[in-house]
Amino acid sequence: MKLLMSTLLLSILCISTAQANPQQEKMKSCNTEAASKNLSGDARKDFMKSCLSATADTPANSQQERMKSCNASAGEKSLKGDERKAFMKNCLSGAPEAAGNSQQQKMKGCNAEAGKKSLTGDARKTFMKSCLSAN
Repeated sequence: MKLLMSTLLLSILCISTAQANPQQEKMKSCNTEAASKNLSGDARKDFMKSCLSATADTPANSQQERMKSCNASAGEKSLKGDERKAFMKNCLSGAPEAAGNSQQQKMKGCNAEAGKKSLTGDARKTFMKSCLSAN
């Protein structure tokens, strides 16, 4: 029984160490592609550099793109202070509720602006209607 367990554990250990990690798989894939294109010298070096770094840059770029997009949206909505901070948090999290809260954010922003202008009655109604439809 002990021999069977030892053999089983040893085989599991060998299998797990024999598997290539994702970087090794990527290197193998890029090498194959470079060979199929008959690249050599500097051309191969440049190709390998771009091939190996292709997916490594994607997460950073997507986060940077999201940041740009969220900043632009916050700027269009003229959000400041805590409102901007809350909007950016929701926007950057990529949470589905962020899209649902956009109408609430608009309403909050328009209400705040109407309050600053001390609008009441029909003037407030007209302002709110134009504010909510403009955003």
